[in-house]
Amino acid sequence: MVDRLDLQLIAAALRRFAWIRLWTQTVLAVVVVGVLLFNNIGGQLSARADRALGLGPGLSLTTLSFFVLLWSIWQSGLVIRCGRALASPVRPGKGETSRLLRRGVLADLVGLCLAAVGYQALAGSLFFQASMQAGFAFGGVMTTPGGRITNYPITSLEMLSVLSNTQVLFAHLIGVLISLWLLQRVHRPR
Repeated sequence: MVDRLDLQLIAAALRRFAWIRLWTQTVLAVVVVGVLLFNNIGGQLSARADRALGLGPGLSLTTLSFFVLLWSIWQSGLVIRCGRALASPVRPGKGETSRLLRRGVLADLVGLCLAAVGYQALAGSLFFQASMQAGFAFGGVMTTPGGRITNYPITSLEMLSVLSNTQVLFAHLIGVLISLWLLQRVHRPR
């Protein structure tokens, strides 16, 4: 049986760290959605939107990771509610609390995987674009059939897409770390 003081400490830790996780992930999610919207609007307004070199898969995976982040934020709210319930007379069991925390860890791990693969796609595309500028791709500088040299400089808009990916990656990393610590705290031997 868990003594009352230890249960109060666990409930306080669940509430406090779930709030930290919720607000940190929310702020980073706002940054990500802002950058993705700016990237989408700016990409449509850009004169060279038709010549973008393969950022689509990386941005798609970043967007999927963002949706997983939204679900993870919702899980943080459930952990806060669970922490409040632990301080009340009718409290959830250890197994229910553990399942809730494990779902949060799983969501953040899925988001990390999606964001990592998206980062690789974005970085690979930008590396290929940079190597075309330097003349390394295809053994030389690319030219059009008319003999004109094609140059695809990396723009700040393309770098923003990488920034959105790193923000969602960082948000999921924070979620995993906090959830694992809370899970360890719930299962710590008394």
